[in-house]
This record gives sequence, C-alpha cells and structure tokens, in this order.
Amino acid sequence: MKTRLLAGLTSTALGLGLTTLGAGAQAATQWDMPTPYGDRTFHTVNIREFADEVRERTDGELDITVHSNGSLIGHPEIKNSVRRGIVPMGELIMSRLANENPIYEVDSVPYLAANYEDAWTLWEASREIIAEELASQRLRLLFAVPWPPQGIFTQQAIESPDDLRNLSMRAYNTASERLAQLTGAVPTQVEVPDIPTAFSTGRVEAMVTSPATGADTKAWDYLSHFNHAQLWLPKNMVIVNEQAFSRLDEASQEALLEAAAEAERRGWEMSRQETEEALAVLAENGIQVSEPSAELAELLEQVGATMTEEWVERAGDQGAAILGNYLNAR
Repeated sequence: MKTRLLAGLTSTALGLGLTTLGAGAQAATQWDMPTPYGDRTFHTVNIREFADEVRERTDGELDITVHSNGSLIGHPEIKNSVRRGIVPMGELIMSRLANENPIYEVDSVPYLAANYEDAWTLWEASREIIAEELASQRLRLLFAVPWPPQGIFTQQAIESPDDLRNLSMRAYNTASERLAQLTGAVPTQVEVPDIPTAFSTGRVEAMVTSPATGADTKAWDYLSHFNHAQLWLPKNMVIVNEQAFSRLDEASQEALLEAAAEAERRGWEMSRQETEEALAVLAENGIQVSEPSAELAELLEQVGATMTEEWVERAGDQGAAILGNYLNAR
C-alpha cells in the first residue's frame, strides 16, 4: 500500500500536491505531510493543530493532510522526500541529519543545553545557520519543537557506571550512539514504533529517550526504571520544499509562516507540560523514576565534555559560530 502511494506521489512530485478542477478552475492546494510519530505524541497533536490553523487562516485554500506514525513515508526518508518534491513538507528529528552536517546535532550534545531556558537560547543561536544550510538544498525551515529532556530507561536500576556496561542501548541518532559507546553500552538502532518489540525480544535492554516517549509506548509493559538524567533536549523540525512554498500565493505564504510561528510557541509550552505529565504517568504505572547518583552523574558529565569537544571539532566554522552565539547569549 505504501509503495503504491509513494509511486503515485512520485509521479506528481513536481505538482507538489496542487490539484485542479475541470473547466480550468483551480481547487484548493492539497498538501500531504508525513510525520514519524503516533497520534498520541504531543508533536503530532501540535502539528495537527498547525494544519487546522493553516486551513482556517487560508479559508481552506491550503489544506494539509497529516500522515502520522510513518504511515506515508518512513522517518529516514522524510527529509529527502521533501527535498525531491515527493511531498511538499514533513517533520523529522533534526539530529537525524548529523551525518550530513554536524550542526544538526547541536541540540544532542550532553549537558550543552539541558533545560528549557538554555535549549531556547541554543535554538536562537543556531536557527539562522541551520536555516541557511537547509536553504542550500531548497528547503525552508518552518519551526522546531523540543522533546522533553532525555533520560535513560532500563530493565534494572542504574546506580553506577558499571551498570551500563555491555547493555544493548537503543540509539536514534549519532549522539545517542556515541553516548552508548562512551558509557560502555552497545548502541542499537530502533525506531519509536518498534521499541516495545525490541525490548520484549531482548534486542535492546536500555534506551536514551524522553519520558514522553516512554509514556507513549507504555514503557511499564517492558521495563521498570527511568533515570531522569536530563541529558539534552533534541528537537523535531518541520520543513517545506521551497518550490512548493513559492507556488503559494502571498496570502497563503504569510498564513503558513504565521501558523508556524504559533506552532513553535505552542509546541515549546506543550513540551514543558509533557515533561511533568509524562513523569507522573510513568510513576503511576510502576516505573521507578530516579536521578543520577553522584558517581553516574560524574561519568555523564565527562561524556558530555568529551562529546562537546568532538562536536566543535566536527562542526568547524559553523559550529564555532553557533557555540559563540550561544555562549554570548547565556
């Protein structure tokens, strides 16, 4: 089914979702928007509100259909599908593009920005450079929203660095993969929809993710502990194909940008609320929620310092500019 749908989308890629009625009358512009996460995830809830607002602001002239949970296009293919015009827009986690350019993982460096205030400052310090990099590929950055601070889910208590050694740890980007390596764990790539199966089959024994993901995937069904380490706040970003954007009339462009700015503001507030609510849901369902011990915190801080140095070296002049902007703004 997905293959047939993608084939149909590809055949009309240059049309970018524009449909027409007979007798030369042009219908409303129809856009398909793939997202990687399920309908219960606050990111998806926020994006559906965004789509509703665009529809309302344009009096239905721009109609965005949200396809959640990777149902239209898988997470790894979303960015290139937007770039190629297979779909006009999409959502993805920014750090997934780290292999293209290290600047995309600036929000996944442990303890560089581990609370919402610092995360916002870091976003403001990096937004323009990231937007310029995307623009070089004919992509427009619309908005970005962070996940709650990342912690460590396991099937047993993690009290010392030795407790992490040789654990199969779910990795979803290069930062989580590197964290696993530096703590002695074994990184294993697993997408969010596959997390419960990966734990139940023993493919993974630990994961670095947000309390929101743990609550959404009912982590209490397959593990028992969450260490609220607050390592980093990775962001999902929404991008649009520049050609698709340019084909909109001026009023629709303005409405899209205004709805995007509101979605970013709302999304950051939703993320804050989700952190507290998700932690409560985990505890209510029997997950043991803890803070890092002094010994574990020391290890994680050392890992953070190492990864910061590595990121600055990889990111070059762009990374130095982002870091300088961030430190000057703090």
